[in-house]
Amino acid sequence: MKAVLDACVLFPSVLREILTGVAARGGFAPLWSARILGEWQRAAARRGADVEYVAVQAIAHLRLRWPKAEVAADPGLEARLWLPDDADAHVLATAISAQAGLIITLNLRDFPARALEPEGVVAQSPDDFLMARWLEAPALVEAAVTESQAATKAASGRAQPLRPLLRRAKLPRLGKALD
Repeated sequence: MKAVLDACVLFPSVLREILTGVAARGGFAPLWSARILGEWQRAAARRGADVEYVAVQAIAHLRLRWPKAEVAADPGLEARLWLPDDADAHVLATAISAQAGLIITLNLRDFPARALEPEGVVAQSPDDFLMARWLEAPALVEAAVTESQAATKAASGRAQPLRPLLRRAKLPRLGKALD
């Protein structure tokens, strides 16, 4: 299964680590565009140079880890697409160009089913997506979550309780299921 990761699910580190951890274990093929990665970097820059530096490093790591994940959308495609926020049409164009049936995003209102359905694409929250993967392959998702939790502990120097960590990562249902 191929899924386009919107910038809003790449920016938060715990959410990104869990999604890419599931992808690394064969749970799905992650996709993005240079424009999506650029949005992430610009959002990080608004929080300061240190946050932008972390984003630049994480983007470089993603590009090295998944060299075929970056998709160039058909330039004419975006112009014919309609979404409530025109600035998100490039995400849908990326999904269509990559023949990905899924966009993982926290901004579901910006990707209404009536606009995506004719293109054969569905938008799903990361919580719903990861819950579905967990129901299919619990060990795969649990390993990614455990790895992310350990990375958070290493970075902060203290253990983070699982459920609050996942709630902050916008994964409340998954947190409840794993608790």
